[in-house]
Amino acid sequence: MTRNAAQRWAAVAVFALASTWNYLDRSVLSAAGPAVRAEFHLSNEGFGWLVSAFSFAYALAAPVTGWMLDRLGLETGIVWAVGLWSLAAAACGWTRSVFQLGVARAVLGAFESTGVSAAGKLNSIYLEPENRALGAAMTQVGIGIGMVLAPLLVRALPGWRTPFFVCAVAGLIWIPIWILVRRAVPPYQAVAARPGGAVLALPHGRQLVRLAAANILWMVGYTFWSNWTTLYLSRTYHLTAAAANGWAWIPPAASVLGGFAGGAISRAAIGRGLPPVQARVFAMLVSAVGCLVTLLAPLCPTPLLATTVAAMSYFFTLAGSVNLYTIPVDIWGGQRAGTAISALVFAYGLLQTVISPLIGRMVDSFGYGPVCWMVAFPPIVAWLLLRGLPRNWDESGVGV
Repeated sequence: MTRNAAQRWAAVAVFALASTWNYLDRSVLSAAGPAVRAEFHLSNEGFGWLVSAFSFAYALAAPVTGWMLDRLGLETGIVWAVGLWSLAAAACGWTRSVFQLGVARAVLGAFESTGVSAAGKLNSIYLEPENRALGAAMTQVGIGIGMVLAPLLVRALPGWRTPFFVCAVAGLIWIPIWILVRRAVPPYQAVAARPGGAVLALPHGRQLVRLAAANILWMVGYTFWSNWTTLYLSRTYHLTAAAANGWAWIPPAASVLGGFAGGAISRAAIGRGLPPVQARVFAMLVSAVGCLVTLLAPLCPTPLLATTVAAMSYFFTLAGSVNLYTIPVDIWGGQRAGTAISALVFAYGLLQTVISPLIGRMVDSFGYGPVCWMVAFPPIVAWLLLRGLPRNWDESGVGV
């Protein structure tokens, strides 16, 4: 590896910390779920609607924030986004009613919708095409750290509000560090800002709709494990919140390894001669088959076995996800990456808005067994939706 390549990977690693704060902010509510439910007297369905407040704003804001990233450029866009979502995280800690918390979570979701699009745009700037899924896996390291830290922070700190203030401080400290790194490390390719243009004005947008639909199907498992693991373990195995959080950090830790496994599969496939998009779709097939392990979760007699199955499910979910989120960069390139990926972010936010209350209602009525069945099969359908994508693309994003 050359010195410049090593510096670029270092820049990607520093940027991944923004993903850490992004997912730490949003995961604290999941880890604090039992305490929040008790304080505000919420059912599982009511907690699901609280999750949806974040998700609905996340979905609505994503196309605008992705477009703004392309219009302003990565450095300016991500600095504003991290600053504003850090302040919104602090606001979550100041709330004193479920309505106030819902509003603060909605504001947090709106600004955090920038994160995934920014990470994809970063990979197009700093990494070669064959390494971009691995770059997405590096972002997943940051996401995984945030999701691992959330239950541990909630377990260690007094009250469920304190971790939100920690999130806010961490995000604000990151901003000057990133500005220094961004200006010191030369990119693999320069990607200029694109002033003007309509939101989601991309050539061949029908393929983007296809990708967004696949993302809705793929991320069902991600939505479940990222928002419900603590509640799942505490209810199914009659654990205290602290005991459940003692297990809940393991699945997101496994997801980090899954992200690198997915990136390695597509990188190897490109090395064997597959075009990048087809290599990503092949990696998603392998991952979709792996996601079927979720069917074993209702059969687990102990929290150890249940956590192991959840970790495997999360592993394969992320192995596919890092490839799915790299496909828009392969097709539309760095200048349009923010706008293109924001369509997938919108789809994910829409999924969470709808499915979180549904999961809560299913759990209140039937327990977690049917939910695990609902999680296992959609990735197969997502792969079926994408396997017909064209093998190659021209510079305007049209299949050839």
